[in-house]
Amino acid sequence: MGEIRKKLAELDPVWSCIREEGLRTVEAEPLMGGLVHASVLHHETLESALAFRIAQKLASGEMSEQLVREIADAAYRDDPELGKAARADIVAVHERDPACHRLIQPLLFFKGFQAVQAYRVANYLWRCKRWDLAFFFQMRASERFGVDIHPAARIGKGIMIDHAHSIVIGETAVVGDDVSMLHSVTLGGTGKENDDRHPKIADGVLIGAGAKVLGNIRVGHCSRIAAGSVVLKDVPACKTVAGVPARIVGEAGCDHPSMEMDQLLADQV
Repeated sequence: MGEIRKKLAELDPVWSCIREEGLRTVEAEPLMGGLVHASVLHHETLESALAFRIAQKLASGEMSEQLVREIADAAYRDDPELGKAARADIVAVHERDPACHRLIQPLLFFKGFQAVQAYRVANYLWRCKRWDLAFFFQMRASERFGVDIHPAARIGKGIMIDHAHSIVIGETAVVGDDVSMLHSVTLGGTGKENDDRHPKIADGVLIGAGAKVLGNIRVGHCSRIAAGSVVLKDVPACKTVAGVPARIVGEAGCDHPSMEMDQLLADQV
């Protein structure tokens, strides 16, 4: 049995670690047993656990938990990239959020992670041209998590949204890999334009709390947007912008701002 568990851990280390943490959680706090068994230990794969958790959160009187789960299960079966992205997101949260001490926490407790996974299923439905069902997932995620991501937006892997209150990401927005953002971030338009009207965020960008990035503009890789800024123009790579309207105030300060999560600007302004 030990050899089998070792091989499983090598094949899927993230899921194996989550299951081990689940066992320790139940041992330390038996009152958590029902939640941990239902959400983690009863599932053979992370994909199955994610479908179950999404269904728990998004089900309503308008659509049953069983039906939401079947939709999510089918999405994970048909598109393996959803599971790969979820693993990258879990690792990103664990590495970047000092309040996250175990890999099981995002799956059970962190609404930023849960909202991104709900978006990923909605985006799958959108790509399958099941637009109304995708909008239903968007609506329920917005109602449950306070995170409103249009299902047509394109979002990469390794995404960390901390606290995740009042996040808005528009229809034609693009977010690269390994991006971190805090609460009350908007990636929005500037009016009633049609077509391509939302920001394009490159890899490795850090977006501070309350920042608004508006219009079809480019934010270069490994840049930083300071908290409370309003960004209306392109941001070069590896720079820090701050203010209303935002202006360049210095270099990004490190090679990977989204990983370091350093938002201090005292040495630059």
